Amino acid sequence: MDYMNSKKSQVLRFEVPPAETEHNVRSFLRQEHGISRSLLVELKHVKGIHLNGQSTYLDHPLAAGDVVELHLPEEESENIIPEPIFFPIVFEDEDILVVNKPYGMCVHPTMLHGQGTLGNGVIYHWRQQGISRKFRPVNRLDKDTSGLLIIAKSQYAHQQMAIVQQTGGITRYYEAFVHGRMPEVAGTIDAPIKRKDDSIMERVVSEGGQWARTHYEVLAVYDSFTHVRLKLDTGRTHQIRVHMSHIGHPLLGDDMYGGTREQIGRQALHAKTLSFPHPRHKKELSFETALPDDMAAVLNEQK
Repeated sequence: MDYMNSKKSQVLRFEVPPAETEHNVRSFLRQEHGISRSLLVELKHVKGIHLNGQSTYLDHPLAAGDVVELHLPEEESENIIPEPIFFPIVFEDEDILVVNKPYGMCVHPTMLHGQGTLGNGVIYHWRQQGISRKFRPVNRLDKDTSGLLIIAKSQYAHQQMAIVQQTGGITRYYEAFVHGRMPEVAGTIDAPIKRKDDSIMERVVSEGGQWARTHYEVLAVYDSFTHVRLKLDTGRTHQIRVHMSHIGHPLLGDDMYGGTREQIGRQALHAKTLSFPHPRHKKELSFETALPDDMAAVLNEQK
């Protein structure tokens, strides 16, 4: 498959190999390339499915060497206001954007935070390139959590990344500072999480909640806190914060879940490493970022 990008549209190109000549256009795209039914229906209505350079139908039979193209139309940004907001770009190509989100920045505009978000900055960044795309985060980070975050640049890329995410193909490691001296070298917290009955934001461990599992590994133990690495099997809201508080070691700075802000002014949590197969060519991509300045300063105080 090849991928072309223009200011007005993106084009996915698939060549039919000899072993797949029993397909029609629909089955070839659905079964061999994982294209969603909803995207095919959308492209059918705008005549965005081409065979050997000509608009075609989904039930058209294919032969070896045929070239099927999907013309993805330019998309509006769902009324997100473009703003020149700085955010570190770790990687970008035609399909995805990987950023190192600063702490204190919301990912998506909301009624309370309509501007100043990562979404506003990303839309501005794309407009400067002369392209219009929807803002489609693949993973989410809390406002005061820093670190690596994936953004899909098309409906196709987002759908492919959703499949990877659902099958556990995105590996994320976080680092955090938690109160107290943890005696175990490593462990797993397997405890369901739900929204607290009297709160919009706060979550709690509860038997009636959604399954959630967090693995942790102790990196270093200091007088008043422990430096840990964490890996998630699930992605529940506030999962790390809730789980670490549940076992008696809330994050430094996380006053919502029992931490204090004596050493740092926000939850000491950073999405440090990330790996996943690329949505187009499926090659494994891996990224790592340094701890942000405020967390690094806490460590430096221990030296």
